[in-house]
This record gives sequence, structure tokens and C-alpha cells, in this order.
Amino acid sequence: MFEKGQTAELEIVDMSDQGKGIGKAGGHSGGLAVFVDRTVPGDTVKVRITKVKKHYAYANLIKIIEPSEHRITPLCPYADICGGCAFAHLDYEGQLDVKYGQVMNKLRRIGGVEDPVVRPVMAMAEPFHYRNKVTYSIGAGGLTAKNNGIAENAGKPAVGFFRGNTHEVVNCRKCMLQSASAMACAEAVRQYMKESHVTAWDGKWQKGLLRRLVVRTGFMTGEVMAILVINGRKLPNQERLIELLRQAVRESGYSLESVYINVNTEKGEQVYGKEMILLDGCRSIREKFGDLTYGISPLSFYQVNPVMARMLYDKVIEYADLHGDENVLDLYCGVGSIGLWCAKKAGFVVGIESVRDAVEDAGRNAEINDIKNTRFLCGRAEDLLPEMTGMKPAGRRYEEIALSVVKNADVAILDPPRAGCDRALLEAVIKTGPSKVVYVSCDPATLARDIKVLTEGGYKFIEATPADLFPHTRHIEVVTLLMRTQ
Repeated sequence: MFEKGQTAELEIVDMSDQGKGIGKAGGHSGGLAVFVDRTVPGDTVKVRITKVKKHYAYANLIKIIEPSEHRITPLCPYADICGGCAFAHLDYEGQLDVKYGQVMNKLRRIGGVEDPVVRPVMAMAEPFHYRNKVTYSIGAGGLTAKNNGIAENAGKPAVGFFRGNTHEVVNCRKCMLQSASAMACAEAVRQYMKESHVTAWDGKWQKGLLRRLVVRTGFMTGEVMAILVINGRKLPNQERLIELLRQAVRESGYSLESVYINVNTEKGEQVYGKEMILLDGCRSIREKFGDLTYGISPLSFYQVNPVMARMLYDKVIEYADLHGDENVLDLYCGVGSIGLWCAKKAGFVVGIESVRDAVEDAGRNAEINDIKNTRFLCGRAEDLLPEMTGMKPAGRRYEEIALSVVKNADVAILDPPRAGCDRALLEAVIKTGPSKVVYVSCDPATLARDIKVLTEGGYKFIEATPADLFPHTRHIEVVTLLMRTQ
């Protein structure tokens, strides 16, 4: 048994969901699990124990005694201070192995799937600068990396990401995951704050004006949207801000099409407030996806990795096994990206989404692409499905074709947020009874939890395919096929 303050030599045998190395004294055979930052499977390390619980402990890394064959020197100078890339010290092959193992483990342990069929991870050929959306935190002071070392940046506007397990903003001037347009916008905001003496948000004291910067980029169209989240309703020298943003985005090779202010005067760390004000430009930006064009507004969900999203959606169509006459439910449909992608091979698609802006985008996207075999409804699917199937009294009038598709659904596609599906939605899907459920998840744990509900409700797990939409981070996307057995 370890004690706090004790030093120990460990072999790192796995990685946790949070990206911490899991060490065991004496290797794989028993022993207390010890979580150690900045270590990877195969490392032999010397550590100092910082906290001891009944079944596990935490430790700080003192030194690497013998590095793993998969250990690398991170390409990013912020890797040891920024909380974003938990797998930065692990080569890409090693990252895929760990993520595959985590999917298998969750399906067995949480989902109750005894011997899950999991296909190899769909991986990126070039796993850098893939994100089309970034949410920067803005703080006063923080840390920055300079010449691969750490330098204090106290008192200067810090635009970046939280240091691991803190609310201290790391002033990330370059990021291996973000687009050139996003990094350009961040630099423009730093310059604007300095010139105009704009205060940064202080989460501890709940004061300061500028809270966050959100940048969305259409990789295929080159269109960019910038959203400034502020503790107020107006920024000083707004024209100068727009000028700096437009110049920076243009020099990065993109075109600034939309600038918004989001009013967030609430306490806490939620990203957005309730009011979105268009400051300059268009309401939405466009993105090309295969032969389709999508409009994306500020609050609409759209996959952050467009390269891997194509592979992901093709896998959805493969699992749905569409032949041209199927009725498809697209639940948590966002801007309709999956539903519209499936529509060309389906009979009819009904999408349901609770965010009104996203539903409006989905309807416009169907019109833009001249897709007529879709309908998109605003509301919570766990409310609408029971109403449309007659399980409870309807609170609104529904179009007959939408009612028919829901009542005679062949395939249900679920693409929930990280928290997974509401149990009421799963129960509504089970009662609706489509022959296939295709579940797209960005969290293997909540996926496995929901699979257990579906299997208890008469569905059988067939197989899953992980897709690495988030290289160098601890996250993994998974597409799963379930079939109705009763």
C-alpha cells in the first residue's frame, strides 16, 4: 500500500479516459492503480505519490526511467501545460491502440456486451489542424510557451485553453489542432484587447468583459465566423475589432463572413448566454460536404473534423443498409448533416432537434440542395416520438408524411451530445420499433450505457467502428449497429 509523499517505480500499463497513464508497481499483475500525468503505456517511471484512495492513487512524475517505444516528444510546445491534448506524448499508432481498448472495455464492462465485434479504428492520414470549430477561453494573465519553455504572461490578455484541472488560461499562440483562421482570430483579439484596453473575464471574481472567442471555419468554402462572448452588450471600438479580425483572417487564407456578439452575463463557466447579436456580415457560413452545401449558424451542431466526418457518415449509411425506400429517423439531427447525407439513398428522412436555429439551418440546407424527401422538426425527440406514435396526446399538429415515417420507421440514427441519450428517448425508440438503430457517439461510456438499455429493450448489438475524429485528445467517436430481435 502506498502512502502520500512516498516515491515509487512503476510500469505504465494503460491510459485512463482522462489521458493519464495508469501505473502498477510490479507491472500488470495486481497492485494498486496509480494515475500519472504525461506518461504513456510502456513507460517505466519514478513517481511521488500525491493522493491515496482505497482502490487507486495519484502521483507526480519525477523522471522517465525507461521510455515506451510509443513515447514521442510532443510537437506542441504547450503540451505539458495545456489541458487539451492528453495524448500528446503518445505516437499516433499508440493513440489508436489505447482508444480501441477503451471502446472494447466500455462495451464489455458498462454495456454488458460479452464479446463485442469492434472494427479497427478509422484513422486520419494527416492528424493535425483538423478542427473547424474552436472555443477559446479568455483570461487576464496565465501562461504561455516561448522557445519551447514556459514564461509568465501575467497581466496580458491570454487567449487560449485552460491548464489541466484549473481555470488558468494558457495563452496558446499556436495549436496543432486548430485551423490557421482560428489562430489568426485569436491573435487579432489579443491585439484588440491591448489596443482598446478591454478587460478579460476573471472566473474567480466573476468580472471582466471578454469571456470567450468562438471561431467556426468552412474548410471547403473558406468562410469564417467569429463569436465574441462578452459580459455585457457592447464592446468598445467594435469597428476596430472587425477590422483586425477581417485582416487577420484574410492573411490566413480565409474570408471573414460573420461576426457575432453573444451576451453572457451569467455566473459560472457556461459558454453562451441567451442572446446572440449579429455585429457584421451574414447570419451563417456555408460549408461543402461531398456534393452537398450546408449552412451553419452560431449555435448549430456540425462535426468538428470534416475529413473524418465523411468517413463517419459513410459508415452510418453502410450500417443503415439503405436501398432507396427506407423510412429514417435522424434524432439529435443538428443542421441535418447526417439526415441529408442519407436522404439520397433513403425513401424519407425525418429529423428531430431541440435547438431551433439548427432546425432552421436543416430546413434551409434541404432547400439549398434541392432535397425534397426530408422533414425537420423542432423539439425533444423524447417528447415528439411518443406524440407522433400515439403513445401520449399530441401537443401540436404533425404533417401526415412525418407521422407515417415515424410510425413505420425502418432505421433510427442517434447522434446525441457527449452526455448520451435521455432514457425517455431510448424508451420511445424501443416502442417505435425500427428494425435497425445506428448510434453515433463521442463518448464510449455513455454509448455503452445506452446500448445496455437498448439491448434490454429488444435490440442486439451487432458491431461497432471507432472513428478518430479527435487525434491527440482523449476523445473517440464510435458508430454502432444494433438490430431489433423482438
